[in-house]
Amino acid sequence: MKFTLSWLKRHLKTDATIEEVAEAMTLAGLEVEEILDPSKALSAFTIAHVKSAEKHPDADKLRVCQVETVDGEKQIVCGAPNARAGIAVAYAPLGAYIPGLDFSLDKKPRKIRGVESSGMMCSTKELELGEDHDGIFEADPAGHPVGQPIVDALNMNDPVIDFEVTPNRPDWLGVNSIARDLAAVGLGELITPEIETVKGTFPCPQEIKIEDTDGCPAFVGRVIKGVKNGPSPQWLQDQLKSIGLRPISALVDITNFITYDRARPLHFYDLNKVKGAITVRRGQNEAFDALDDKSYTATDADIAITDESGILGLGGIVGGETTGCDESTTDILIESAYFDPLTIRRSAKRMAVNSDAKYRFERGVDTGGLIDGAELASRMVLDICGGEASEIVIAGDIPADPPAISFNTELVTRLTGLELSDDVMEKILTDLGFTVKKGDHWWVDVPSFRRDATEGADLVEEIARIHGFHNLEAVSLPPLPGRREPTATLTQNRTRLARRALAARGLSEAITWSFVLKEHADAFDGGQDKLALDNPISNDLNWMRPSALIHLLLAGQRSANQGYPGAALFELGPIFQGTEPNEQSLSLAGMRRVEPGRDWAGAEEISALTAKEDVIAALNVMGANTDNLLIMEAAGSYWHPGRSASLRLGPKNVLASFGELHPRALKALGIDGRVVAFEIAPDNLPAPRKKSASKAKKALTLSDLMPVHRDFAFIVDEDVKAGDILKAAKGADKQLISNVSLFDVYRGKGVDEGQKSLAIDVTLTPTDATLTDADIEAVSGKIVEKVMKAGGRLRG
Repeated sequence: MKFTLSWLKRHLKTDATIEEVAEAMTLAGLEVEEILDPSKALSAFTIAHVKSAEKHPDADKLRVCQVETVDGEKQIVCGAPNARAGIAVAYAPLGAYIPGLDFSLDKKPRKIRGVESSGMMCSTKELELGEDHDGIFEADPAGHPVGQPIVDALNMNDPVIDFEVTPNRPDWLGVNSIARDLAAVGLGELITPEIETVKGTFPCPQEIKIEDTDGCPAFVGRVIKGVKNGPSPQWLQDQLKSIGLRPISALVDITNFITYDRARPLHFYDLNKVKGAITVRRGQNEAFDALDDKSYTATDADIAITDESGILGLGGIVGGETTGCDESTTDILIESAYFDPLTIRRSAKRMAVNSDAKYRFERGVDTGGLIDGAELASRMVLDICGGEASEIVIAGDIPADPPAISFNTELVTRLTGLELSDDVMEKILTDLGFTVKKGDHWWVDVPSFRRDATEGADLVEEIARIHGFHNLEAVSLPPLPGRREPTATLTQNRTRLARRALAARGLSEAITWSFVLKEHADAFDGGQDKLALDNPISNDLNWMRPSALIHLLLAGQRSANQGYPGAALFELGPIFQGTEPNEQSLSLAGMRRVEPGRDWAGAEEISALTAKEDVIAALNVMGANTDNLLIMEAAGSYWHPGRSASLRLGPKNVLASFGELHPRALKALGIDGRVVAFEIAPDNLPAPRKKSASKAKKALTLSDLMPVHRDFAFIVDEDVKAGDILKAAKGADKQLISNVSLFDVYRGKGVDEGQKSLAIDVTLTPTDATLTDADIEAVSGKIVEKVMKAGGRLRG
């Protein structure tokens, strides 16, 4: 929502600066996003007078101009077709930044085709003050002296505030309501003009009927005949342009002005294009062309404004082209209606329509402003376009005002700690538009534009907000007695360490949506209907995610599209298998895109084993004994068979899956190339055994004796896993054997078909005495015996 300082002062008598207004809004709970001040951005540009303009000696389309500027007389070479003597222009001095062209002029004069030029004469588009780029800005020198700031010459010296409107305060979508809140905090006096009642001179000739009173409870209409639709007055055009709206015609500009001024969306119909009675009903799969140059189909879920010829528009969303007003319009029908917010939101979301009217109706407009909106529009149309107004006609019933609130003033102190007098609280509520009936127990009447206030706590919030949240005393909670245990859980501590370990391995942490597109969920085994969202925030976020990898993969692809192909990301967050409490779990997922590296030393290739190393690093710091885990197939159809695996504590307890992702899953997400990934289930990691009373760490034991290495080669069947052989070898003597590693896999001559040779390196680390040959032979025998039980035999 945007408004200018001058617009605010139509409703608020104040001497406050734009910065003071923004500060007061912030303290009153309005979130100011930006202050736009053209006078600061264009402070370097001033009015100059062209004294002469001669043809360039070496260019047909250039002119050499002598220009009287604030810096004295300057020679400027200009290519604009309207550059001539006797006009006032927008002068940019040397070194000035030209916002519309995004560059700065040289600080020294430069030659253009051999002629020196000092500065520039600008168009409104180059100054980002308009769309005209065919020629330079020109004005009458008599009304614009040399040195006048360009923002003053164009009546653009009006700062703009852009702020965020919370969904519960649709009244803030009107400048009058912003002024009301600022007056309540003491920034000025509320001077919103009273709306003048226009007396109709003839009965309204247009019949209006409502068949769908749930979708449209009330429709206020009035006919004005004999209007002349042309350009709107300059003040109105300037007001709309200052907040980024394009002036179109007087009738359209009036509706836009009232939409922002009073948060009252309106619509004008060209009465001569309406056929018969206007009926508000549900759509019947009827297509129509809208004013936004698009076509829509109104179904029984939509509120349709119709006549005998068909659809005239979608109520509260967008008007139809058939009855739109243009320069030939002479008679109009004013629509000031109330539409059901939920119906408007659903229809607009399904059709992907976004309009100022929809933005207000879906939040709920002031039901008490239906007649006032029609009256204000009538007065502006008569003043600007002329004509003769009919009497107002009301179809349906205007919704009743919100119910009064029973208010115990002691609630203010109990909830906020503020000690305020009854007079202060009454004044705050009255200044905000509430009506207070005092007594032993207060009754507060709620205005029609504040339907968000439904109970006493809402009134307490309003009192505290206007009094100032910054005035609340900061009081610490009383300390709890006794010793307090750390609040972080075991899983939180473990995952904190795991995140650090992954970051140390070069992965960047991401935070993504817990919602995904259904087609993406299908690719990751999450197509169950129970994961569907009833009211998704977006059409492409309509499913609860079965895997945290989905958005990481999409983020990696977006990075690749922008020229950063080597994305390495991880995320800790929830995943879902259903809607029950035990069907939500925590997942620590990560991915690395497999991209060929360009490095003279040979970059390390990313493979499934890289993902395994990521998993091992995370599990180690989380306290898992990774030496004793089973290696089995990955859990999920989205893993590449033969290039993925899982680490398990048992056949059913999956701690992690890792490896390459299946090309089918990547294709479903639109991912190019190969990707390795992992998923860790922190909740599946068992709690550590309880420690003794002493929390001292075990002493570090280091051997002073040299380790001994022995190599073994075993023949095993093709389906025997190397991990099983390594585990068996290490179990031969857990005290003496400190490490076992695989250093070669051989298939070929000397090895029968269907078998393979696994070569392992066993490290023996003595602690008491140097190993003798007999000791080494004894442990070697144990190793061979253990491996034979695991399915291997010593290679001859």
